[in-house]
Amino acid sequence: MDPEAKIYVAGHRGLVGSAVVRALNRSGYHNLILRTHAELDLTDQAAVCDFFSREQPHSVFLAAAKVGGILANSSYPADFIFQNLLIQANVIESARRTGVDHLLFLGSSCVYPKFAAQPMREDSLLSGALEPTNRPYAVAKMAGIEMCWAYNRQYGTRYLAAMPTNLYGPGDNYDLHTSHVIPALIRKMHEAKTSGQENVLLWGTGTPRREFLYSDDLGDACVFLMQLSQESFDALVPRETDAPLINVGTAQDQTIRELAELIAEVVGFDGVLRFDPSKPDGTPQKLLDVSRLDSLGWKPKTGLREGLEIVYRDFLQ
Repeated sequence: MDPEAKIYVAGHRGLVGSAVVRALNRSGYHNLILRTHAELDLTDQAAVCDFFSREQPHSVFLAAAKVGGILANSSYPADFIFQNLLIQANVIESARRTGVDHLLFLGSSCVYPKFAAQPMREDSLLSGALEPTNRPYAVAKMAGIEMCWAYNRQYGTRYLAAMPTNLYGPGDNYDLHTSHVIPALIRKMHEAKTSGQENVLLWGTGTPRREFLYSDDLGDACVFLMQLSQESFDALVPRETDAPLINVGTAQDQTIRELAELIAEVVGFDGVLRFDPSKPDGTPQKLLDVSRLDSLGWKPKTGLREGLEIVYRDFLQ
Protein backbone atom coordinates (compact mmCIF):
# COMPACT_ATOMS: atom_id res chain seq x y z
CA MET A 1 0.00 0.00 0.00
CA ASP A 2 1.17 3.52 -0.83
CA PRO A 3 1.51 5.47 2.47
CA GLU A 4 0.17 8.58 0.74
CA ALA A 5 -2.84 6.93 -0.93
CA LYS A 6 -6.34 7.06 0.53
CA ILE A 7 -7.31 4.08 2.70
CA TYR A 8 -10.94 3.51 3.70
CA VAL A 9 -11.61 1.63 6.93
CA ALA A 10 -15.28 0.61 7.06
CA GLY A 11 -16.45 0.17 10.65
CA HIS A 12 -13.63 2.18 12.23
CA ARG A 13 -15.41 2.57 15.57
CA GLY A 14 -15.87 -1.14 16.13
CA LEU A 15 -13.55 -3.53 17.94
CA VAL A 16 -11.87 -4.67 14.72
CA GLY A 17 -11.98 -1.41 12.77
CA SER A 18 -10.52 0.68 15.58
CA ALA A 19 -7.67 -1.83 15.93
CA VAL A 20 -7.02 -1.59 12.17
CA VAL A 21 -6.87 2.23 12.41
CA ARG A 22 -4.36 2.05 15.28
CA ALA A 23 -2.24 -0.46 13.33
CA LEU A 24 -2.31 1.72 10.21
CA ASN A 25 -1.21 4.77 12.19
CA ARG A 26 1.61 2.79 13.81
CA SER A 27 2.75 1.73 10.34
CA GLY A 28 2.83 5.28 8.97
CA TYR A 29 -0.50 5.35 7.13
CA HIS A 30 -2.38 8.53 7.99
CA ASN A 31 -4.45 9.33 4.87
CA LEU A 32 -7.45 7.46 6.23
CA ILE A 33 -11.08 7.86 5.19
CA LEU A 34 -13.38 7.26 8.16
CA ARG A 35 -17.17 7.59 8.41
CA THR A 36 -19.50 6.91 11.32
CA HIS A 37 -22.81 5.11 10.77
CA ALA A 38 -24.59 8.48 11.09
CA GLU A 39 -22.40 9.87 8.31
CA LEU A 40 -22.67 6.83 6.01
CA ASP A 41 -25.20 4.01 6.29
CA LEU A 42 -23.46 1.06 4.62
CA THR A 43 -26.79 -0.72 4.09
CA ASP A 44 -27.83 2.13 1.76
CA GLN A 45 -26.58 1.17 -1.71
CA ALA A 46 -26.98 4.61 -3.29
CA ALA A 47 -25.18 6.33 -0.41
CA VAL A 48 -22.27 3.87 -0.55
CA CYS A 49 -21.92 4.24 -4.33
CA ASP A 50 -21.89 8.02 -4.01
CA PHE A 51 -19.31 7.88 -1.22
CA PHE A 52 -16.90 5.73 -3.24
CA SER A 53 -17.35 7.87 -6.34
CA ARG A 54 -16.47 11.01 -4.38
CA GLU A 55 -13.63 9.67 -2.23
CA GLN A 56 -11.93 7.23 -4.65
CA PRO A 57 -10.03 5.20 -2.02
CA HIS A 58 -7.01 3.18 -3.10
CA SER A 59 -7.41 0.37 -0.52
CA VAL A 60 -10.32 -0.83 1.65
CA PHE A 61 -10.49 -2.63 5.00
CA LEU A 62 -14.04 -3.99 5.33
CA ALA A 63 -14.43 -4.37 9.10
CA ALA A 64 -18.01 -3.09 9.35
CA ALA A 65 -20.53 -5.70 10.46
CA LYS A 66 -23.42 -6.42 12.78
CA VAL A 67 -21.89 -8.66 15.44
CA GLY A 68 -22.91 -10.24 18.74
CA GLY A 69 -22.75 -13.30 20.97
CA ILE A 70 -24.99 -16.36 21.20
CA LEU A 71 -27.90 -14.46 22.78
CA ALA A 72 -27.89 -11.70 20.15
CA ASN A 73 -27.53 -14.15 17.26
CA SER A 74 -30.38 -16.28 18.60
CA SER A 75 -32.65 -13.28 19.21
CA TYR A 76 -32.09 -11.36 15.94
CA PRO A 77 -31.14 -13.89 13.22
CA ALA A 78 -32.88 -11.93 10.43
CA ASP A 79 -31.02 -8.73 11.34
CA PHE A 80 -27.69 -10.55 11.33
CA ILE A 81 -28.05 -12.03 7.85
CA PHE A 82 -29.84 -9.07 6.22
CA GLN A 83 -27.63 -6.25 7.46
CA ASN A 84 -24.35 -8.09 6.92
CA LEU A 85 -25.28 -9.13 3.39
CA LEU A 86 -26.17 -5.54 2.51
CA ILE A 87 -23.01 -4.05 4.03
CA GLN A 88 -20.72 -6.51 2.24
CA ALA A 89 -22.43 -6.34 -1.13
CA ASN A 90 -22.56 -2.54 -1.17
CA VAL A 91 -18.93 -2.00 -0.14
CA ILE A 92 -17.37 -4.71 -2.32
CA GLU A 93 -19.33 -3.77 -5.45
CA SER A 94 -18.73 -0.03 -4.98
CA ALA A 95 -15.03 -0.70 -4.44
CA ARG A 96 -14.88 -2.67 -7.67
CA ARG A 97 -16.75 0.00 -9.64
CA THR A 98 -14.32 2.71 -8.55
CA GLY A 99 -11.18 0.69 -9.29
CA VAL A 100 -10.18 -0.51 -5.82
CA ASP A 101 -7.84 -3.45 -6.42
CA HIS A 102 -6.82 -4.08 -2.79
CA LEU A 103 -9.54 -4.99 -0.30
CA LEU A 104 -9.46 -7.00 2.93
CA PHE A 105 -12.76 -8.51 4.05
CA LEU A 106 -13.00 -9.43 7.74
CA GLY A 107 -14.97 -12.61 8.33
CA SER A 108 -15.31 -14.95 11.29
CA SER A 109 -14.23 -18.43 12.31
CA CYS A 110 -17.92 -19.38 12.57
CA VAL A 111 -17.90 -19.89 8.78
CA TYR A 112 -16.37 -23.31 9.40
CA PRO A 113 -18.52 -26.40 10.09
CA LYS A 114 -19.61 -27.10 13.66
CA PHE A 115 -17.73 -30.39 13.72
CA ALA A 116 -14.79 -29.44 11.50
CA ALA A 117 -11.51 -31.24 12.15
CA GLN A 118 -9.39 -29.31 14.65
CA PRO A 119 -7.49 -27.12 14.12
CA MET A 120 -9.69 -25.78 11.34
CA ARG A 121 -7.98 -25.34 7.99
CA GLU A 122 -9.12 -22.87 5.35
CA ASP A 123 -10.10 -25.74 3.04
CA SER A 124 -12.69 -26.99 5.56
CA LEU A 125 -15.01 -24.20 4.35
CA LEU A 126 -18.32 -25.64 3.05
CA SER A 127 -17.36 -29.15 4.16
CA GLY A 128 -20.14 -29.64 6.73
CA ALA A 129 -23.11 -28.25 8.67
CA LEU A 130 -22.76 -24.96 10.56
CA GLU A 131 -23.44 -24.23 14.24
CA PRO A 132 -27.20 -23.41 14.32
CA THR A 133 -26.99 -20.60 16.91
CA ASN A 134 -25.11 -18.26 14.57
CA ARG A 135 -25.82 -19.78 11.16
CA PRO A 136 -27.42 -16.62 9.62
CA TYR A 137 -24.33 -14.56 10.51
CA ALA A 138 -22.00 -17.31 9.29
CA VAL A 139 -23.84 -17.62 5.96
CA ALA A 140 -23.54 -13.86 5.44
CA LYS A 141 -19.80 -14.01 6.08
CA MET A 142 -19.47 -16.99 3.73
CA ALA A 143 -21.18 -14.87 1.06
CA GLY A 144 -18.54 -12.19 1.60
CA ILE A 145 -15.77 -14.73 1.04
CA GLU A 146 -17.52 -15.91 -2.11
CA MET A 147 -17.83 -12.33 -3.38
CA CYS A 148 -14.08 -11.73 -2.95
CA TRP A 149 -13.37 -15.01 -4.74
CA ALA A 150 -15.79 -14.26 -7.60
CA TYR A 151 -14.57 -10.69 -8.09
CA ASN A 152 -10.95 -11.84 -8.25
CA ARG A 153 -11.81 -14.33 -10.98
CA GLN A 154 -14.04 -12.03 -13.01
CA TYR A 155 -12.40 -8.64 -12.54
CA GLY A 156 -8.79 -9.45 -11.65
CA THR A 157 -8.99 -7.73 -8.27
CA ARG A 158 -6.86 -8.65 -5.24
CA TYR A 159 -9.52 -9.13 -2.59
CA LEU A 160 -8.59 -11.25 0.43
CA ALA A 161 -10.81 -12.60 3.22
CA ALA A 162 -9.27 -12.86 6.69
CA MET A 163 -10.96 -15.17 9.20
CA PRO A 164 -10.03 -14.11 12.74
CA THR A 165 -10.66 -16.29 15.75
CA ASN A 166 -12.67 -14.96 18.74
CA LEU A 167 -11.61 -11.39 19.51
CA TYR A 168 -11.38 -9.13 22.54
CA GLY A 169 -9.76 -5.77 23.17
CA PRO A 170 -10.15 -2.07 24.03
CA GLY A 171 -13.53 -0.54 23.31
CA ASP A 172 -15.36 -3.87 23.38
CA ASN A 173 -19.13 -4.18 23.85
CA TYR A 174 -20.06 -4.95 27.48
CA ASP A 175 -23.85 -5.11 27.01
CA LEU A 176 -24.83 -8.50 28.44
CA HIS A 177 -27.57 -8.91 25.80
CA THR A 178 -25.29 -8.46 22.78
CA SER A 179 -21.70 -9.00 23.92
CA HIS A 180 -19.29 -11.83 23.24
CA VAL A 181 -17.99 -14.13 25.97
CA ILE A 182 -14.94 -12.21 27.30
CA PRO A 183 -16.61 -8.79 27.81
CA ALA A 184 -19.68 -10.54 29.25
CA LEU A 185 -17.54 -12.45 31.75
CA ILE A 186 -15.57 -9.33 32.70
CA ARG A 187 -18.74 -7.38 33.41
CA LYS A 188 -20.37 -10.23 35.36
CA MET A 189 -17.27 -10.82 37.49
CA HIS A 190 -16.76 -7.11 38.16
CA GLU A 191 -20.38 -6.53 39.18
CA ALA A 192 -20.31 -9.63 41.38
CA LYS A 193 -17.12 -8.41 43.08
CA THR A 194 -18.36 -4.87 43.69
CA SER A 195 -21.78 -6.01 44.97
CA GLY A 196 -20.38 -8.76 47.21
CA GLN A 197 -22.05 -11.68 45.41
CA GLU A 198 -20.84 -15.11 46.43
CA ASN A 199 -21.27 -16.74 43.01
CA VAL A 200 -21.66 -15.99 39.30
CA LEU A 201 -23.95 -17.98 36.99
CA LEU A 202 -22.51 -18.63 33.52
CA TRP A 203 -24.09 -20.08 30.38
CA GLY A 204 -23.44 -23.67 29.30
CA THR A 205 -21.27 -26.42 30.73
CA GLY A 206 -17.94 -24.62 30.57
CA THR A 207 -16.41 -27.46 28.52
CA PRO A 208 -16.26 -25.96 24.98
CA ARG A 209 -12.77 -24.91 23.92
CA ARG A 210 -12.16 -21.46 22.46
CA GLU A 211 -9.23 -19.51 21.04
CA PHE A 212 -8.91 -15.76 21.66
CA LEU A 213 -6.93 -13.07 19.85
CA TYR A 214 -6.22 -9.56 21.15
CA SER A 215 -7.74 -7.03 18.75
CA ASP A 216 -4.56 -4.98 18.23
CA ASP A 217 -2.78 -8.16 17.14
CA LEU A 218 -5.52 -8.65 14.55
CA GLY A 219 -5.08 -5.04 13.43
CA ASP A 220 -1.37 -5.66 12.88
CA ALA A 221 -2.16 -8.85 10.94
CA CYS A 222 -4.61 -6.99 8.70
CA VAL A 223 -2.04 -4.34 7.76
CA PHE A 224 0.57 -7.08 7.25
CA LEU A 225 -1.74 -8.91 4.83
CA MET A 226 -2.52 -5.79 2.84
CA GLN A 227 1.22 -5.14 2.48
CA LEU A 228 1.91 -8.54 0.90
CA SER A 229 3.78 -8.53 -2.38
CA GLN A 230 1.94 -9.84 -5.42
CA GLU A 231 4.16 -12.91 -5.29
CA SER A 232 3.16 -13.66 -1.68
CA PHE A 233 -0.52 -13.04 -2.44
CA ASP A 234 -0.38 -15.40 -5.42
CA ALA A 235 1.27 -18.04 -3.22
CA LEU A 236 -1.69 -17.86 -0.82
CA VAL A 237 -4.19 -18.52 -3.60
CA PRO A 238 -2.21 -20.27 -6.38
CA ARG A 239 -5.30 -21.56 -8.21
CA GLU A 240 -8.68 -20.09 -9.13
CA THR A 241 -10.23 -23.03 -7.29
CA ASP A 242 -8.66 -21.84 -4.01
CA ALA A 243 -10.69 -19.36 -1.93
CA PRO A 244 -8.75 -16.14 -1.14
CA LEU A 245 -8.99 -16.99 2.53
CA ILE A 246 -6.56 -16.90 5.45
CA ASN A 247 -7.02 -17.67 9.15
CA VAL A 248 -5.78 -15.30 11.86
CA GLY A 249 -5.38 -16.72 15.35
CA THR A 250 -3.02 -17.78 18.13
CA ALA A 251 -2.97 -21.60 17.66
CA GLN A 252 -3.84 -21.95 21.38
CA ASP A 253 -7.18 -22.57 23.07
CA GLN A 254 -8.70 -23.25 26.51
CA THR A 255 -12.05 -24.29 27.94
CA ILE A 256 -14.64 -21.67 28.80
CA ARG A 257 -14.25 -22.74 32.44
CA GLU A 258 -10.49 -22.11 32.29
CA LEU A 259 -11.17 -18.73 30.66
CA ALA A 260 -13.71 -17.82 33.35
CA GLU A 261 -11.27 -18.77 36.11
CA LEU A 262 -8.55 -16.62 34.53
CA ILE A 263 -10.91 -13.64 34.20
CA ALA A 264 -11.96 -14.08 37.84
CA GLU A 265 -8.27 -13.82 38.83
CA VAL A 266 -7.71 -10.70 36.70
CA VAL A 267 -10.88 -9.00 38.00
CA GLY A 268 -10.32 -10.09 41.59
CA PHE A 269 -13.55 -12.07 42.03
CA ASP A 270 -12.97 -14.89 44.52
CA GLY A 271 -16.49 -16.34 44.62
CA VAL A 272 -17.92 -19.52 43.08
CA LEU A 273 -18.41 -19.98 39.32
CA ARG A 274 -21.63 -21.85 38.55
CA PHE A 275 -22.54 -23.14 35.07
CA ASP A 276 -26.06 -23.57 33.67
CA PRO A 277 -26.04 -26.63 31.37
CA SER A 278 -29.57 -25.80 30.13
CA LYS A 279 -28.07 -22.92 28.13
CA PRO A 280 -26.37 -23.57 24.75
CA ASP A 281 -22.66 -24.32 24.53
CA GLY A 282 -22.26 -23.62 20.82
CA THR A 283 -19.55 -25.40 18.86
CA PRO A 284 -17.54 -27.92 20.98
CA GLN A 285 -14.19 -26.53 19.82
CA LYS A 286 -13.03 -23.67 17.59
CA LEU A 287 -9.29 -23.65 17.01
CA LEU A 288 -7.87 -22.24 13.79
CA ASP A 289 -5.04 -23.69 11.76
CA VAL A 290 -2.81 -20.64 11.19
CA SER A 291 -0.04 -22.37 9.23
CA ARG A 292 -0.70 -20.21 6.14
CA LEU A 293 -0.20 -16.98 8.08
CA ASP A 294 2.67 -18.46 10.08
CA SER A 295 4.49 -19.36 6.84
CA LEU A 296 4.40 -15.67 5.87
CA GLY A 297 6.21 -14.73 9.08
CA TRP A 298 3.43 -13.18 11.20
CA LYS A 299 2.71 -14.13 14.82
CA PRO A 300 0.60 -12.49 17.58
CA LYS A 301 2.42 -10.62 20.34
CA THR A 302 -0.11 -10.44 23.20
CA GLY A 303 -0.68 -13.33 25.59
CA LEU A 304 -4.19 -13.97 26.92
CA ARG A 305 -3.56 -12.90 30.51
CA GLU A 306 -1.73 -9.75 29.41
CA GLY A 307 -4.57 -8.88 27.04
CA LEU A 308 -7.23 -9.49 29.69
CA GLU A 309 -5.42 -7.19 32.12
CA ILE A 310 -5.38 -4.45 29.47
CA VAL A 311 -9.08 -4.77 28.65
CA TYR A 312 -10.11 -4.88 32.32
CA ARG A 313 -8.35 -1.55 32.83
CA ASP A 314 -10.16 -0.30 29.73
CA PHE A 315 -13.49 -1.53 31.15
CA LEU A 316 -12.87 0.31 34.45
CA GLN A 317 -12.24 3.53 32.52
